[in-house]
This record gives sequence, C-alpha cells and structure tokens, in this order.
Amino acid sequence: MIGQYLYPITRWSDCDCQFCNSWTYSTKRTLFVKSDGPKDQAKEDVVFIHGFVSSSAFWTETLFPNFSSKAKSIYRLLAVDLLGFGRSPKPNDSLYTLREHVDMIEKSVLEGYGVRSFHIVAHSLGCILALAIAVKHPESVKSLTLLAPPYYPVPKGESATQYVMRRVAPRRVWPPMAFCASVGGWYQYIARTVSLVLCKNHRLWDFLIKIITGNRIRTFLLEGFIRHTHIASWHTLHNVIFGTSGKLDRYLDIIRDRLSCDVTVFHGEDDEVIPLECSYNVQRRIPRARVKVVENKDHITIVVGRQKEFARELEEIWKKSTKN
Repeated sequence: MIGQYLYPITRWSDCDCQFCNSWTYSTKRTLFVKSDGPKDQAKEDVVFIHGFVSSSAFWTETLFPNFSSKAKSIYRLLAVDLLGFGRSPKPNDSLYTLREHVDMIEKSVLEGYGVRSFHIVAHSLGCILALAIAVKHPESVKSLTLLAPPYYPVPKGESATQYVMRRVAPRRVWPPMAFCASVGGWYQYIARTVSLVLCKNHRLWDFLIKIITGNRIRTFLLEGFIRHTHIASWHTLHNVIFGTSGKLDRYLDIIRDRLSCDVTVFHGEDDEVIPLECSYNVQRRIPRARVKVVENKDHITIVVGRQKEFARELEEIWKKSTKN
C-alpha cells in the first residue's frame, strides 16, 4: 500500500526465519550491536569486530562474561554483527565492499553510540576492517588488538587479488579447512548449494545438534557459521579479504607513521586458516607491533577455551594504552 514500508523478500536460497530476518521488521537499517558496561559514564569504549562467517557472539559468549567488574565499570564494550551476518541487515543488493562494511560500522557503532575515542579488538576478516577504521580515525584509536590478521604481502608483478586468492583458497581437498576455503573462493555455485543446505536449513541443524548433545553444549559458534546469506559471504570474501589486499600495505604504513596507538597481534600456533607468517608480516610493516604466539591454539581456540586469560590480557593492553 502507498505510504507503507515494503519489506525485502527473502531469496530462495536464504533462511526466512525470524532470527535471520529480524532486521526487515525495522526501518533503521543499522547493524546489530551488543553492548555491555556502563551506559552513560563509561570512561572508554572498546569496539569488537568478528571474523568471516561469524557473529558478535564470538565475543559476547566468551570474553564479555569474563571481564573483571573493574573493567566493566570503566569500559563500554561494543560487539557488532557485520553487514550480512548474525542479526544485522542482509541486503540482497549490496556488494559487501570494504567501504560498505566500514560505513555501516561508523553509522551503527561510532555514531550510533557516540563513540569518540576507542580501542579495537578484531579477529581475522575483522582485522582488515579495523585497519581501515584506524586509518579513517587516526586521532581516536587508542589501541589495536588484531587476532590472526590475513595480511599477505603481494610480490611485485603479481595481481594482488589473484595472489591472495591462491594463498587463502589454495584449491586443495586436504586439510578440510583448505577444502572449505577453496569451495568458498573459487566455486560460486557449489558454495551456493552448501549455503542452501546449511544456512537455509540452520533450524534443522540446530535441532539435531541439541538432540545429539542432549542440549549440553552451547552452539553459538555453529549459529554464527550458518546464519548468514550466500551473497553476504561470497561478496565479503571476494571484495574484502581478496579485493582489498592491495590496500593493506598503505593502511599499515599509515598506522606505522601517523598513529601512535599500541598494536598487539595474537596468533594461534596451530592456526590452519591464516598462517602465522601473516602476523609477522604485520610486524615487519609496523615494527612497534608486538606479536604473541599462543601455543597449541588455532584460529578459533585462540579465544574460545582461553577466554579468561585473554580477557586479562586485553585489560592490560587497554590499561597500558590509557597510561601512554
């Protein structure tokens, strides 16, 4: 009807449940943000940016309950669901470019919560967005904490996008993570079929997991992995992780030369998704960056399973940055 808001129609390969489409019931079109800590009297803000095919639950279900009461009295914690993931909007007409992701974070988090000066904690894909935000707000960022940053310096004469695609998605069937990356990176229609089976039917998988485990385990990681759309994951992978590889050198140089914030990089020793060399590549570009290799941990368990320890480490980073 004239004057009424027309809600977008779900694509045939996407889930139509209320969780995945909660954003369609609002005209605000901002990202979902989970906040914790003092609302009005926070001394500092911390922005958490999750990785690829994940959600804010990666932080809120692990770190948020483990921060000390003192930290929660000082810091306002803001964990965002990126565009196309979790409870955030999943527009079918978006190309999910770096600019779109950053603009939505600025609109929904920085402007939406009146953030002026802040720390950033980012994982995997989120590290690229964190670097872009830091470059746009050089006077506002107090510290950068990057977990498994996907930074692959491109050799001269190579196509940046193609080089990173070959590194991230090497067209191998083993190990399993390499096979999944290969399907997601090179074979769009196979990836769409996988999305149809997993994401569209995530309620079935949620139910089966609860039956198999007797509802004894929390499934937030699975929920983050399968509650997105194929368009969001495909375009984000190609336009951000692959497509911005040529920009990262400049971003890192700007942070090295123009920003004075602390830069700390964590990487799991057993990470099979993003190789450890990526973190050392960041350190070579930003000599003041501190790289901490976590033994016997991978791309996920660098946080999950050691959340208490990591929460204390973050508090020390923020405390030190504030003093400096």
